[in-house]
Order: sequence, then C-alpha cells, then structure tokens
Amino acid sequence: MIKEAVWVLTSLLAIVAGWMDLRYRRIPNWLTVSGLVVGVAVNTLASGWQGAKASLLGALLGLALLLPFVALRSLGAGDSKLVGALGAFLGPGSLVTVLLAAVFVAGAMALVLIVYKGRTRQAVRNIGRMLAALVRLRMPGQDLTLDNPEALKVPFGVAVALTAILYEAGQAMRVVS
Repeated sequence: MIKEAVWVLTSLLAIVAGWMDLRYRRIPNWLTVSGLVVGVAVNTLASGWQGAKASLLGALLGLALLLPFVALRSLGAGDSKLVGALGAFLGPGSLVTVLLAAVFVAGAMALVLIVYKGRTRQAVRNIGRMLAALVRLRMPGQDLTLDNPEALKVPFGVAVALTAILYEAGQAMRVVS
C-alpha cells in the first residue's frame, strides 16, 4: 500500500512541477522542498532506515549531478531542486535512470524547437563555440547562458516530469501484471 502511495505522490509532484515549468517557466521552492520532505518521510515509512538512506542519497545525488549546470547558468535552480525532490522519492538507482531518459527527452524537445524556430545554423554555431570553450577550459560566452533573453529555452522540468511519470507508470504496470 505504501509503495503505491510513493508512485502516486511521485507522479503528483512531477505533474504539478511540469505544469508550473511549462506555464510559468519556474518551479517554486514550496513544491520542491515539500516534495523532498514528503519523499524522505514516505520512503522512511515504507522501508525504515534503509528507505530513509536511499531517499536522502537520491536527493543528494540529484542535487549534486545538476549543480554544475546551474553554476554555468545552463539550467535553472528549480529544475535541479525538482530532480533532488524526485530523487527523494525514487532513490539513487531509479533517479539515474529517470535523469538519463529526461536528458534524451529534453534533447528531442530542443531539436524540435530549433527546427520549428528556424535556428539550426545558430544552434550548430553555438555548439561549436561551447566545444571550443571546453577545449580551452574557459567559460562559454554570456550569450550562451539562460541569461540571454534571445536564447531558446527548453523547460527541462517538463522533460523530467514526463520521464518520471512514464517511469512510475511502468513500475506500477510491472506490479499489476
């Protein structure tokens, strides 16, 4: 019964966060912080200290993996905190699966947006500039961050939310079958 509650609460967090990111382009702290707390509490109830440990490790892993991208201004802090909150529900192993899949979903969203907006040449040029900066061990230009109002921005929270919902649905189907 508690496992089903974890699936439902994880999906609920993902749905609300994805909607907020799509609608307002931000994921509020009240949602991510309460999600983290509930994730730890529910997993502790479900599996005792092992659940608490897995939940905290998942949250820390989610926050740590995305921190460099937040520092480079290529990802919003709300997205990182959402991944941390989902990590509290999923634990480290499942979080890595969801996060890797979300990267591919976000990449597909970005490709569609680039083609739709007719910015393919600019995107290829920007990728070249980012790779050159990486080779020189320098930061890319300020125009290649979220701070650039002209930049196309993919709502990563939507990609993460969609992936988490599909993952949880898959988990639920496995138990039902």
